[in-house]
Amino acid sequence: MHPDGLQKELGRREQSENFPVVLKVLPGAPRAGLHAIYGYARTVDELGDSFPGDRTAALHAFAADLDRIWAGEEPDHPVLRRLRRVVQDHNLEPDPFRRLILANLQDQTVTRYQTFEDLAGYCRLSADPVGRMVLGVFGVNDPETERLSDLVCTALQLVEHWQDVAEDRRAGRIYLPQEDLTTYGVPESDLDQPTASAALRELMSFETDRAARLLDEGAAIVGRLHGWARLSVAGFVAGGQATVRALRRTGGDVLSHQARPSKADTLRLLLKAVAR
Repeated sequence: MHPDGLQKELGRREQSENFPVVLKVLPGAPRAGLHAIYGYARTVDELGDSFPGDRTAALHAFAADLDRIWAGEEPDHPVLRRLRRVVQDHNLEPDPFRRLILANLQDQTVTRYQTFEDLAGYCRLSADPVGRMVLGVFGVNDPETERLSDLVCTALQLVEHWQDVAEDRRAGRIYLPQEDLTTYGVPESDLDQPTASAALRELMSFETDRAARLLDEGAAIVGRLHGWARLSVAGFVAGGQATVRALRRTGGDVLSHQARPSKADTLRLLLKAVAR
C-alpha cells in the first residue's frame, strides 16, 4: 500500500475502533506518540492476519526493519520511520515492540489455548506491551503502575476476544480456553451456530466476569497518573468497562449479537474514572 493510503487506512481504523478515546484532545507530542504506537500495532496485526503472502516471513522481515531503529538506522517501512521519531523522543525500549511481533508469529502456529494461564501468557505478548508503550510516551516506568497496566491490557485483550468469538472461529482460532469449553460442556461446533447455546451463554458470562475482575483491579492505575497520562489511560479503562457492559447486554449470545459499546457509554465511564 502507498504510504498515503496506509496513513488514511490507519486513520479510518482509529476512528472505527475509538482508539484511544481522548486522542483528539491530547497535545501534539503525546498525540503523535500514540498515533505512532497505534499505527505500529495495527501494521503488525495486519501482517499476521491478512498479509497475502508468507506471513511468517513478512513478520520476520518487519522485525528486522524494526531493529534498525535501535541500531541508529532509518527503517524502510513508513510506519517504522514514523515510530523512530517517537522512540528517540521518549527513549523507548525495544522489548514491547518485539513482543507484539512474537504474538503474531505465535498466531501462525497456535490456534487453541488449553488453559486460561496459557491464554494470559499470549496476552503478555499481544496486549500488555501496548500499555508499556503508552506509559513510555508519558515517561512513566514504576513497577506497580506497570503491573496495573498489564492487568488492564490483558482484560482489554480478553474482552476483544469475547466480542469476536464467531469471527475468530471463522479464521480458525479459538481463544476460549479448552479447559473452560470442557467444564461448561461447549463443543467447538457450538461456535459455528447462528446463536449461542445455553451452555455457551453461561461460559461467556463466566469469561466476561473474569475479564471484568482484572479490569477492575487494574483500574487503580488511573489514580497513580496525572495530567494527560491520567486522561489517556482512563480512556482505555473506560473503553474496556463499556465493552464489558456491552458483552453483558448480549446475555452471553455473542454469536447473534454484536457487543459494541456506545461512545456515549464510554464517555460517561471516562468521566467517572477521571473523577475518581
